[in-house]
Amino acid sequence: MKQTTYETFGTCSKFINFELDEEQRVHNVQFIGGCPGNTTGVSLLVEGKKAQEVIDLLKGVRCGYKNTSCPDQLATALAKALEK
Repeated sequence: MKQTTYETFGTCSKFINFELDEEQRVHNVQFIGGCPGNTTGVSLLVEGKKAQEVIDLLKGVRCGYKNTSCPDQLATALAKALEK
C-alpha cells in the first residue's frame, strides 16, 4: 500500500495520513488535529471504500462559514493522490 501525507488548509486539522491499495481503496486514514470525534468517525466510515466514491461523497462539505472542512480536505487529498 502507498502511504500519503497531505497538508490541509483552512481546517483545524493540519495533516491527513492515508493509504491507497492497488484497487484504489482507502485505508488507515488519520487526521492530525481537528475534532477527534468527527475525524475518527470519518476515518472509520471511509475505511475500505474506493477513493473515487469517497471523493464523490465528501467533496464540497463545508464546516460552518469556512469554504472547506476536514472531509472536504480528505476528498482533495484523495483526488491529488489519484492524479499521481
